[in-house]
Amino acid sequence: MKKLLPGLFFILFSLSLSADPLSPVPGLIPKPWKVKVNQGNYQFPVNGVISYNGAEAAPVAGMMADFLKERFLCTGEVRKSGKIRKGINLVVDPAVEKDAYKLEVTSGGVLIKGSPSGLFYGMQTLIQLMPAVKGAPVLLPQISIEDKPRFGYRGAMLDVGRYFFTVDEVKRFIDQMAFYKLNIFHFHLTEDGGWRVEIRKYPKLTGIGAWRRGTQTSRQPDGFDKLPHGGFYTQDELRELVAYAQQRHITIVPEIDMPGHTMSALAAYPEYSCTGGPFKVLEMWGIQKDILCAGNEATFDFVEDILDELLDIFPSPIIHVGGDEAPKERWSKCPKCQERIRKEGLKDEHELQSYFIGRISRYLEQKGRKLLGWDEILEGGLAPNAMVMSWRGEKGGIEAARQKHEVVMVPSSFLYLDYYQGKPDGEPFNIGGNLPLEKVYHYEPYSAQMTPEEHKYIVGVQGNIWMEFIHSVPKIDYMGFPRLCALAETAWSPEGKDYKDFTTRLSSNLLWLEQKSVNFRIPEPYGLKDTETSEEEITVQLEPPVQGSVIYYTLDGEDPLLTGEKYAKPLVIKPGDSPVTLKCVVRTPKGRVSGTYSAKYTRKQK
Repeated sequence: MKKLLPGLFFILFSLSLSADPLSPVPGLIPKPWKVKVNQGNYQFPVNGVISYNGAEAAPVAGMMADFLKERFLCTGEVRKSGKIRKGINLVVDPAVEKDAYKLEVTSGGVLIKGSPSGLFYGMQTLIQLMPAVKGAPVLLPQISIEDKPRFGYRGAMLDVGRYFFTVDEVKRFIDQMAFYKLNIFHFHLTEDGGWRVEIRKYPKLTGIGAWRRGTQTSRQPDGFDKLPHGGFYTQDELRELVAYAQQRHITIVPEIDMPGHTMSALAAYPEYSCTGGPFKVLEMWGIQKDILCAGNEATFDFVEDILDELLDIFPSPIIHVGGDEAPKERWSKCPKCQERIRKEGLKDEHELQSYFIGRISRYLEQKGRKLLGWDEILEGGLAPNAMVMSWRGEKGGIEAARQKHEVVMVPSSFLYLDYYQGKPDGEPFNIGGNLPLEKVYHYEPYSAQMTPEEHKYIVGVQGNIWMEFIHSVPKIDYMGFPRLCALAETAWSPEGKDYKDFTTRLSSNLLWLEQKSVNFRIPEPYGLKDTETSEEEITVQLEPPVQGSVIYYTLDGEDPLLTGEKYAKPLVIKPGDSPVTLKCVVRTPKGRVSGTYSAKYTRKQK
């Protein structure tokens, strides 16, 4: 007999969270390099002391104290001390390599030793060992951890050029990155659809280029909201973001797209195009023919002036200049561009783009910075010392590594987090593609086509969140998590993948995101998959994707949200002559409900 879910799911739920601090497999993400769980536990007292050994450790000590006070009402003091004391001890150790740390929890307290950044990462690990329940006793497993990152570049990108998000919303995303030891925030600041950084020498970039009349919300002919949209960050706000990120050992890498994706700039200053315009800030997503004119010397003055102000805001050693999706049609018909090709002895418009990027690369090098661009910058010849971000698969990254250039792997088929995570009819509308959590997790940046010598040029990986159809913070959360957890593990943890182990740790770790009010996508129950069998019956065993969550299911095609039974034991399914569809939903400890997930069980025809 089917059971109606008690009182409409969204209002009848009240369950207390629980996280077993003595679990033999701590829910740590990313997975540390070496973990030894010992017997017993340690309870940090409400008035426990946090000690640190020097100025470089003081910021982490302060952040740790603030966290314990806010989450667990701990009132203990922070002390500078050269001695190891009871409580939490933070020790900067010059002998420990950058970003690495050692964490020891014994019956006498906690010791974290590492580089300054390593102490910060050790603190994130310590927090994940704590109960997720706000106000609970701070009970920790006795444990020994030695940890370090696999890659130096561990990135995530937000595309605020297409859709603007406030300073506080960006800070929130930076906090989420820090929790999973990601250290590069790629800030995509300009696009055809909007210019988001104040450039004082060119006020129309934000006066005109930061605003548009509406936003495309679907692929239908009338798929526009017709609501004015825009915004930009002042230079002071950007410096505030830089400082905020630095406190969390995150570098903000800004991107100013060029020579393509510049309609917002050309709407403000059409004289830097090949045709002279007029133009408007883009409302419909897509690649545009109009790009910066590479034959006009004033264009380079314009770009260099922008970069000068950008470099004064962002201390990042890396500056992203885009270089992608720049059609050459306007250049092929532009007398100035053709004259530039002739004068510089270039073969064609592709080499003209290489000239453009190479010239900007040299300018940045004079300023002590390095250029990073999408893999299109390989076309026509790669600028000396440029870094490549390989997004159209791995081919560009492999070629760049063979040319001894540093590479960040971001292949769209594995790391574009604006792609669907399941069947589109059960997911919020997005740009397309299919990228489930397991596929993100199994991505390996070291291609089998590369030699070990070429591997050293792969400096890291990055997950990209493009905003064509992501127009709210809850949707950023939904598209980003838990897939960014999988990316973080690829970026930090040693080689070797075990998805079962990952999902076991993720199940308890997601309680932290739940407590932080992150609207993560609730994964499908583990064990749910389409199955074709020659057996008379099949046993289906499901596991909750979030610790403490409950699964409700139906086997008759009905909506499990309304008529589902609570999953309590393995299901025996008999496909017979007709397929059986198992539908289910997941309810988390805080009462959030997943989408409806399904799997079809089919009898093989003999």
